[in-house]
Amino acid sequence: MAVLRDRFYEEIIPQLREQYSYKSLMQIPKVSKIIINMGLGEAIQNVKILDSASAELAQISGQKPVITRARRSIAAFKLRKGMPIGCMVTLRGNRMYEFFDKLVNIALPRVRDFRGVSPKALDGRGNYTLGIKEHIIFPEIDYDKIDKIKGMNITIVTTARTDDEARTLLGLMGMPFKH
Repeated sequence: MAVLRDRFYEEIIPQLREQYSYKSLMQIPKVSKIIINMGLGEAIQNVKILDSASAELAQISGQKPVITRARRSIAAFKLRKGMPIGCMVTLRGNRMYEFFDKLVNIALPRVRDFRGVSPKALDGRGNYTLGIKEHIIFPEIDYDKIDKIKGMNITIVTTARTDDEARTLLGLMGMPFKH
């Protein structure tokens, strides 16, 4: 099932070990989790949009999402503390590798005018965040059944110590960076 996981252990670990000359296997960076977040500001007026977003995120990730709630009240946005404003899912293990494989090989190439993802979107601690404007790039979503196109943030959390190590790891795993 998880072809990418097998490739990671058979091909990518030896390449990383050779390139950065790690002494221990525990030093080699790996992807620890992928967090997919859909922030829905419209959920303040229309709570039904949250149900459809949650169902679509479950289809994309293969896991039931958690409803996220507002941490504080913001009067300008008519937002009260505790109101549902989005949904998120955290993927680990086989689901994480399968989602990453699907993202890189199927979803991202379906983006209009796609020339690669920015190699600068790392946070300084080896975590990569990618914003997607349209969730319809995923093959599980039926274009005719959606009511509204939603965006999402995908954060790939790695155990890399530097951005350079994380960029190399993600590049070897197939992330299409711009040149």
